[in-house]
Amino acid sequence: MSSVRHVSHEFLRRQGLTTVFGNPGSNELPFLAGLPDGFRYVLGLHEGAVVGMADGYAQATGRPVLVNLHAAAGSGNAMGALTNAVASRTPLVIVAGQQVRPAVGPEANLANVDAPALMKPLVGWAAEPACAQDVPRALAQAVFEAELRRRPTYLSVPYDDWAADVDDNCLAVLDRRVERARVPDGEQARRLVERVAAAERPALVLGGDIDSAGLFDDAVRLAERLGGPVWAAPSLFRLPFPNRHPLFRGVLPAGIAPVCQALEGHDLVLVLGAPVFRYHEYQPGRYLPEGTRLIQVTEDASAAARAPMGEALVADPGAVMDLLIRRLGAPAAPAGPYRPVPEPPAAERPLLHPEEVFAALRDRLPEDTAYVVESTSTNSAWWRQLDLRRPGSYYFPAAGGLGFGLPGAVGVALAQPDRPVVGVIGDGSANYGITALWTAAQHRVPLTIVLLRNGTYGALRWFGGLLGVPDAPGLDIPGLDFTRIAEGYGVPATQVGGVEELRAVLAERPDGPRLVQVDTALTTPS
Repeated sequence: MSSVRHVSHEFLRRQGLTTVFGNPGSNELPFLAGLPDGFRYVLGLHEGAVVGMADGYAQATGRPVLVNLHAAAGSGNAMGALTNAVASRTPLVIVAGQQVRPAVGPEANLANVDAPALMKPLVGWAAEPACAQDVPRALAQAVFEAELRRRPTYLSVPYDDWAADVDDNCLAVLDRRVERARVPDGEQARRLVERVAAAERPALVLGGDIDSAGLFDDAVRLAERLGGPVWAAPSLFRLPFPNRHPLFRGVLPAGIAPVCQALEGHDLVLVLGAPVFRYHEYQPGRYLPEGTRLIQVTEDASAAARAPMGEALVADPGAVMDLLIRRLGAPAAPAGPYRPVPEPPAAERPLLHPEEVFAALRDRLPEDTAYVVESTSTNSAWWRQLDLRRPGSYYFPAAGGLGFGLPGAVGVALAQPDRPVVGVIGDGSANYGITALWTAAQHRVPLTIVLLRNGTYGALRWFGGLLGVPDAPGLDIPGLDFTRIAEGYGVPATQVGGVEELRAVLAERPDGPRLVQVDTALTTPS
């Protein structure tokens, strides 16, 4: 007779969930006992880093990934990082240890009373099986819910369940397969094509889901058939379109009034793979210009339901893009050459302007480099200098919560060891996920971390100006030397003092992790 642990391990193997990110406690050890050959356990030193690495790994692979957390304490530590995974619709499958069943009610130490409630409403689904024999089925549900909802799920399992025997009925879970197909029906397709074709001045707004779903190149084909301008949706976490393409107009601002202003003059706005819209700064105004119609296509039913304006079609954006490409015919004229990059401004030495740093990255690193960016005060400088033409080139904390960048870069590099990966990390955000350096060193992850040090929370200084709070305390963080911190975790590090030195360092191709610290001038996000 098989055990719950044996069946669960075999199910995970068949589903391809053999890389496990975790930070274990005593409740988790029975699940981890006897992991089969072919499984890889990636240890993080803090649960926030664990979830950040898993988030980056799952985004880069496009597949669910297993996260192993410790009861309430470990789950609680992970919740800040989990907000980014929720916003990027990353299919994390979180399995947390629970006390033995007889100890949960009396609230013994390390018991997580009402465990599913702890993670709500962040996760898309949460449960604790009613009995040990239901664990394999519940684990399968957690995996399939994560895939179908494109959102993290959470399963709490009492640790005495793993050794329990199961009957043959439990084995049926091993052959389960769940798929979803959402294609517009005939009438929906006809109506959509007619509206898009009839638009005289259409605009296209693309969200991060387009890149997550592998539709980057399809987005280019559709845009060139429409012939109108293309924006990336506000609060961008993945780049869905080449940022120097002649039709690209940049990332929409994250405020109501400026979005309306940007879309002025368009009779149709087609939004694919994005909420409508994820605003940030409160800048009230009209949602859309007078006479502008908006149509949203998304797989995220909750995003469609909560949108404050426009029509929504809950469907696969890929199927809709394919439909439009086929029905709209060839583009009226070639799109034209890609836009050149401007000359970067220089800062007062010895500081470097962030644009000088980003120009060096663009010029010295391969064109297929994947960048994980968490330097929020340099956002405008980033988009002025980078030339990104490949899918999966850009990752950013989707909910804006700091701590994704450095662990996320480790996760992306673990998932794509044959692709160059660079983390562009500010000194303010680096502290939230710094322990990920240890994991990078232990696994000899081929990763470059470019640490931009300006000694302050630059984005907060900018936001203080917007809010009329110029004198807020706690915005400066002097005295941090990340080269020494990195070396303590086992990652080689260097401080560069000039542009040519930076370019020379970036031209090197080490086979493991490294950190490059650069002192930069303070800039604003926009």
